[in-house]
Amino acid sequence: MAAGMYLEHYLDSIENLPFELQRNFNLMRDLDQRTEDLKGQIDSLAKEYTANARTLSSEQKLSILRQIQQSYSKCKEFGDDKVQLAMQTYEMVDKHIRRLDTDLARFEADLKEKQIESTDYDSTSSKGKKAESRQKEKKTAKTRSKVKSSDEDGSPKSAQKKVKLLQPGEFNTPTTNFGNVHPSDVLDMPVDPNEPTYCLCHQVSYGEMIGCDNTDCSIEWFHFACVGLTTKPRGKW
Repeated sequence: MAAGMYLEHYLDSIENLPFELQRNFNLMRDLDQRTEDLKGQIDSLAKEYTANARTLSSEQKLSILRQIQQSYSKCKEFGDDKVQLAMQTYEMVDKHIRRLDTDLARFEADLKEKQIESTDYDSTSSKGKKAESRQKEKKTAKTRSKVKSSDEDGSPKSAQKKVKLLQPGEFNTPTTNFGNVHPSDVLDMPVDPNEPTYCLCHQVSYGEMIGCDNTDCSIEWFHFACVGLTTKPRGKW
């Protein structure tokens, strides 16, 4: 439940609370006034009794005492009613306070649940971005290695050439003439362990290489010698 809904429901529940409190307070004020009036009557009767005690008959004395007793009984009833109204008012306010505490606890639980879901989503998104970043770094490193191998080639004619792979059946069984660079010569050269490997021979990039245009090819590049080529094919192929 959204915060706005919690607030709206709570405001609806306390909409009549001010009027109910005002009514109870008015009733208690009225009871106080009645009690004060009765206390005034009791004082008047007490003064009359004490001032005329010698001249009053027994029946008159009993009548005044009954009136004083009834006034005290009424004051006690008004006091009890006032206590009941005070307790009712307290329970009324306390009920809304307890509901507010309950709504706040639910709202806090909803916030924690949304925060956990947001954290899980951010973690998953971060993992995906990291994996994508590592994939890009690997591709970049592979590209740099290929460029470096091309720049370091000592051929006087040109830099290393990488052309499209010939279709199956367009070349015969690999010949013994492997061009200017032989795989055995490369095996004797110091190799960087971090440098990527290519071709069917799983060796590093050297000499002229030919690229495979199949996007699903896991090897990508092949040495001329390993696929039976000595020179770059001419024309369209």
